[in-house]
Amino acid sequence: MTTKDEKRKSRPKARSRVEADEEVGYGKPPRAYQFKPGQSGNKAGRPKGAKNEETILNEILQHKVRITENGKVRKITFHEAALRGVAEDCIRGPNKIKSVGFLLDRYSAAAAGGVAQADLSEDDKAVLAAYLRKLKKKPKDDGGEGQP
Repeated sequence: MTTKDEKRKSRPKARSRVEADEEVGYGKPPRAYQFKPGQSGNKAGRPKGAKNEETILNEILQHKVRITENGKVRKITFHEAALRGVAEDCIRGPNKIKSVGFLLDRYSAAAAGGVAQADLSEDDKAVLAAYLRKLKKKPKDDGGEGQP
């Protein structure tokens, strides 16, 4: 018969055997505990195919809309239509300074090739200047092909 003491003793838990040649340590879990192909460590994470805000906004702005101009129907992007609307808003009212300022800022940014210099803070300008100095100091690698 078994005594009470024998019933209380628990068996040690079975541990997975790690092969002798397998490295285990920080960033290298045993194979039994690694994620299987197609398995995620973040099940509540972003689902596949979900779009970020930039992608959605780009799709909206590139969507074609119909406008009537001089009696003719044209299809233009929403982005172009919005900018045309701001331009028309500038002409319609005498107190449309914000619309005029916005339109001229967008024009100067486009003419400058992207970001208008007025949009950069002094810290940003200093970082860009330091980066440009660093690029100028870097020797160019010619690849060893004997180019002069």
